[in-house]
Formats: sequence, structure tokens, C-alpha cells
Amino acid sequence: MTTDISTYAFNHTMIRVKDPKISLKFYEEILGMKKINELDFPEGKFTLYFLAYVRKDETLPKSDAEKNAYAFSREGVLELTHNYGTESDPEFHYHDGNKEPRGFGHIAIRVDNIEAACKRDKMNDLIPVVNKLQDVFNSIGSDTIDLPQIIVVGSQSSGKSSVLENIVQRDFLPRGNGIVTRRPLVLQLVNITDFDDENSEEYGEFLHSPNKKSPIHLKIRSSKVLNLTLVDLPGLTKIPVGDQPTDIEKQTRNLILDYINKPNSLILAVSPANVDLVNSESLKLAKQVDPEGKRTIGVLTKLDLMDAGTNALEVLTGRVLPLKLGFIGVVNRSQQDITSSKPMDEALKSELDFFKNHPAYKNIASRCGTPFLAKTLNNILMNHIRERLPEMKARINSLITQTHQELLSYGDPTLEEKADRGIVILKILTKFSADYISSIDGTILDVSTKELCGGARIYYTFNNVYGAALESISPCSDLTIQDIRTAIRNSTGPKPSLFVPEIAFELLVKPQVRLLEPPSQRCVERVYEELIKICHNCGSLELSRYPRLHAKIIEIVSDLLRERLVPTSEYVKSLISIESAYINTNHPDFIGGGAAISEIIRRNEKKRREFEKLNRRVNDHRIFPLQSNPAKDDGQDTASLPDIHKDSSGSSSGSRDFTFQNGNTSRDSFLTYFFGSGNKNDRTVLPDQSTHVRSGTYSKSEIDIAELEKKLDNVYNSSLTEREEMETQLIKSLITSYFNIVRKTIQDLVPKTVMHLLVNHSKDNVQIRLVEGLYKEELFSELLQEDENLTSERQKCKTMLEVYRKASEIMNEAM
Repeated sequence: MTTDISTYAFNHTMIRVKDPKISLKFYEEILGMKKINELDFPEGKFTLYFLAYVRKDETLPKSDAEKNAYAFSREGVLELTHNYGTESDPEFHYHDGNKEPRGFGHIAIRVDNIEAACKRDKMNDLIPVVNKLQDVFNSIGSDTIDLPQIIVVGSQSSGKSSVLENIVQRDFLPRGNGIVTRRPLVLQLVNITDFDDENSEEYGEFLHSPNKKSPIHLKIRSSKVLNLTLVDLPGLTKIPVGDQPTDIEKQTRNLILDYINKPNSLILAVSPANVDLVNSESLKLAKQVDPEGKRTIGVLTKLDLMDAGTNALEVLTGRVLPLKLGFIGVVNRSQQDITSSKPMDEALKSELDFFKNHPAYKNIASRCGTPFLAKTLNNILMNHIRERLPEMKARINSLITQTHQELLSYGDPTLEEKADRGIVILKILTKFSADYISSIDGTILDVSTKELCGGARIYYTFNNVYGAALESISPCSDLTIQDIRTAIRNSTGPKPSLFVPEIAFELLVKPQVRLLEPPSQRCVERVYEELIKICHNCGSLELSRYPRLHAKIIEIVSDLLRERLVPTSEYVKSLISIESAYINTNHPDFIGGGAAISEIIRRNEKKRREFEKLNRRVNDHRIFPLQSNPAKDDGQDTASLPDIHKDSSGSSSGSRDFTFQNGNTSRDSFLTYFFGSGNKNDRTVLPDQSTHVRSGTYSKSEIDIAELEKKLDNVYNSSLTEREEMETQLIKSLITSYFNIVRKTIQDLVPKTVMHLLVNHSKDNVQIRLVEGLYKEELFSELLQEDENLTSERQKCKTMLEVYRKASEIMNEAM
């Protein structure tokens, strides 16, 4: 749009206007004009509104007379007329048009052409909008929003930098051998005119932080450029040179893919025309992320360096590789032109002459060259932004909501009054106590579905861990047959016994009962550990703001649990001691001596029948004689079933199967072997004694005193007699029965004890202890000191929220 207003022509356009408020809003907010005067004519029932583009340094008149003179004499004024009423209104009553608009009107505007008049349309200013958004997000070093921009991709020495310099019409990019562009360059081109800006001077400014490894942001304001946003990336290379890393190709490809993968990015694929197009690295990458070619613009450079007789017309017309946005050919300055500092104006003129005079390109010369490329990129980017604008706005609104919620979660640090501090601490303590109790009871809202937590782990400890530990203890654990026999013998003293001594049973069962204490104490410890875990897991976002308060809460609750651990453990220990203190053989569930004896007799009788059955089977098949010549012991003719598994010493191996002689009944056998017979020789004596020793008839030569003393020392390892084996089985049966009773009792009482003395006590007293220990005014300042990391996160969140809101305002202006 020309700045010489003397060249404007007068154009008169009639238009119906229903509401001047809407019309004024359109011209002022959309077209960017300013109302400079307003005249109301009640007699004629119409109002005139005068609008114009006003410079920033322009001073408007203040008096009505000056305003009228200025409005009618100033060039480039838009005049809007609004009539009261409607054409069909018979009386044309005066209706204060500004308050109750009804009617029709016309506008008169002085412009040189329609295009210049529409240039201020905000939809044509979308590229500067994106530039503003880039500036906003660059201020915090964030690229949360995928902004529409043109990504310039090309292999090393493809002429990519020369294309950008021709568009800008300035030498501003570094040159040299190898890769010169080592970081992304975000290039913002802003078109300026005297009419638009107070300062029309051309300049460039860097917007990035110089000491950070972030993209370089360069804004160039010039009247020679069109509004564009370009990102220049390092050129693709194959072989590292100089100080370049060995994986330079991989690094460069990954960097380029990061940019062109974004759906809002347009790809400007630069390829040299003097290289076969199928070898173009830029087009290959573009094809990888944009297979349909919907957002790829092809640029062919070095058309003037192609071999004689060849041209790129087929490529430029889209017959070789169809791209929706097409190919554009350009001719850059040669190295000699750059060295000799050939002016850009002359370079662009040479480029235009090349296309106009070339036989293959003269018919498409209007669609080639740098000026056409810049205008095409401007139009494509503007349309692309227009398409993406609603999506971007929705994304920004979503980020505003999310960031606002995150900021609320950090809480409000402005606690000025001491009363407020006390309320905050009391609220946190109450919330923690409620969460602690809810975690144990299983009523907490955010219950985990992935693992057991809180009270469920305590139940698992009672039912599974502790129960399994008790069940794993054998009633006769660490108690051998020899131990039982020795205990029975020691309980009789020097006298032979007629019955199994009861004191042996008590002597043996008490240590077994005490085996229940270690797993019971471990159960207490595990529940204590689970309560400590619950304590550490309880806490809200508000509590996380105050690490010192949180640490104090953990300390007080841990002390409370530690205090209760000792009495709980002592009580559990006393339960075991109580069970050991009095062996109640009258317990209704206790098997008793009679029942135990009957069970042993029944079991041994069953074994006897099985053994006799086996002997008969062996005799029937005549595998070997069932019975050898009967042996006479001590002159007695006693028939007995032979032991078929005897070692060399004559004693049976393994446990003995009881057999009863001469067809006596089971009861007779029991009386004979358990209570003893009238014959003293049948009573328990030291093993392996000869008949002479038992009867008391021996000679001095028959006895070796040292040998007998040696056997006395080794009596623990000697074989059991049949009576002893039956006695040990009886004792084991009684121990097992009584141990199972005690185990069941302990398994029931220990969890109850732990719940009462430890778990429930901590639930009932946790809030009281916290309030007593922490609700003190002198501690408020210390306890409510916030975490430095949280303060930093809150400030970062505030900054992001401000940025998003500012971006939303920019988007609202654009839409």
C-alpha cells in the first residue's frame, strides 16, 4: 500500500448498515482503523462516522471544529453513514441511532485500489501472529506448541543458504567449508512500511539466550521482505571433516526429523538441479515424513549450472515427482558474485533475465525466481496458519487449564497472619491423621489396584505370613526319639518305672511351646514395619509443600509406634510364658493318655496284621523260609515271628514293628510291654546286657567293668527296646496334641494383641500426639517453610501460565 496519500482516488460505495456498533468494531478491530470524528444530524435522521489509519506519532485534534475540519480535509478517510429508522418506516421517528440502531446507510472511502484497502485485514497478518507466539515461547525456552513454520532442508552445499539470503536480500549467513550451520536458525521476516511503523529503519535482532544450546532466533525487519517464518537446519552430510563427530550424519538426520515430523511444519526441500533428483537427500527425508507430498515445497537451485542441452522443465512442471505445493526454480549468486559483492538487486535482475531468456523456462518465467518463491511461501504459510489456527487455540486453552490446575496444587504461599498459619497446620495434621486411619481401615479413596497396601498388608501378615510360619513348626521339631527316651529315663531316677512319668511329658513339651515365640515376635515387627510404611505413604500435595513439617510428622508418629512396640512384644512374650507355665492336660481338646494309648495300639495292631499278611504271602511263594529254627533265650522256649531285617548285631534296623506273642490280646500286650510283667527281666535295662547280668549270676571272668562303663556313656545311641519305642510314641503323640492346642491359641491371641496394643492404639492417639507436638505458635514459621524445589516449580508454572495466557490473547486478536 503506497504511503503517498495524494495519489488516492475517491470511491463511493453504498452499503446497508443495521448496527453501527458492529460496523465500527469491524473497521477498528479487524481493519485496524481509528474513528477520528462523529457527526450527528437529527434533522436528516442520520449520523456520519469518519475513520482513518492513524500513525503512532500523529496527534489528533481535540475540539469539535478542529475535528470537523480535519475529517473533511484529511486524505484517506473512510466515511460511514447511518440512517435512523428503516426505508419502510412511514414516519421516520428519531431513534437515537447509537442506542437503538435501525436503518440503512452508505460508506465513502478514498483508496488507490481494493487490495491496498484490504491489506489491514487481520487474517492477512497471521504470520506476524506466529512470530509473536514464537517470541513469547522463546522467552521461556519452551516449544510446547507446534507452531506453523517452514523448515528449510537440504544437503551440504545445495545452495540452501543462498536461497535464504536472496529471500532476505542481505548477506547475513556465515560461509565456509564443511557444515557452517551447527544449530537451528529460526528466521522471522517482518515486512515494514512507513505507513505501518513509527520507525521504518531496517534492522535485525537476536531473540535467543546467547549462552544456551538452543536454536538461534533472528528477527529481520525490512521493507524488502514478505512476512515469513523459516527454520534453517544444518545441511546433510555423509563424511565427517575437521572437528565434526564421527556420527555427524546420524545427528543431523535426527535433528532434521525432529523438526519435519511435526504436522504443523512445512518442508522446503532444496535440491541442486545439476544432481539427479533421485539422489536428493532432502526429498528423501521429506518423503519419509510426508509420503503424499501435501506439505512439501520443492526448490531447485543451480539451474544455470546444468550440463548443456539439459534442463529441469519436467521437474518444475511436476511430471517427474508430483508435489501438491509444486517445485520452484531459482538461480543463486555464483561464488564469484559473492566474492565481488554483487548487489542483491542486480542478482535478482540477472535471475529474472535468465528465466525470461532461457528457451526451456521462458514460458514459466513468471513462476520461477526468488520473488515468486517468497510470495508463494508467504501465501502457503498464511493459508497453513489459517487452517491450523483453531487447533492451536484449542491446544493453548487446554494448556491454560492444565497449568492452572497444577498451580493450584502447589497452594498459596501468601500466609501473612499467624492465625492463618495455625489453621493451615491444624488442617494438615487432621488430614494426615484421617489418611493414616483410612489407610489402615481400607476406606481411603485412592486405593491401589496394583498391590496390597495399608491394612490389607497387615491382614496378609496375620493370615498368610504369620499363619504359615506357625504351621511350618513341627510339634516335635528338634526332638529326636533318643531325646524322648533319655527324658523318660531321667524322669524315673534310680528306680524302675511302672508307668510313663508325667514329668517327662512336661519337660519335653515346654521347649516346644517356646518355639512359637520367635515367629510371634517377628509378626509384631512386621506389623510395626507396615505401620511405618503407612505413615510414610500418607500425605497430600499440600503437605509436600512443607518438608520440615512432613519430617516432624513422620518423626512423631514413628516415636508413637516405637513406644508401643516394646509393650506389644513383651505382652506377646508373656503369652508364650503363660502357655509354658501350666501344662493343662485337662484341656477338652487334649488327646489324653487313654486316647493316645488306644491310638498307638490301633496303629501297631494294624502294622502287625500287615506284617503277618506279608509273611504269609512270602511263604506261599516260597521265596525264602518264613521262620528259622526257633531260638531259645535264657532257657525259655518262646516262639516268635522272626525279624527279617536285622543287622549283624542282631538289632532291627529302622523303627521296630511291634508283634505280640502267643496270641495274646492287644490289652495283654499293652499291659506286658507298657506297665511291665511280673518278671523283672522284662523291664527296661541297659541294652545288650547278657542274661547273667539280668539274673545276677555271673562270674568275674564273664564281666568287663570297663566295657560296661563305656556302654553307660553311650547309652544315648543304643537301640530302643520295644517298651521304650512304645513309650516314645506315646510321648510324641501327647506332645503333638498339646502343641497343636497351644499353637491354635497363640495364632488367635497374637494378632488380637497386636491390633489392640499397637495398631488401634496408634489410630486412637495419632492426632492427639501430632497436635501436642506440633501445634505450637513458636514452631509455625519453621514448619511452614516451603521446599525450594516446589517454590521453583510454582514460579515456573506461573511463568508458563502467563505465557499461555499471553499466547491466547494473541490468538484471540488474530481470530
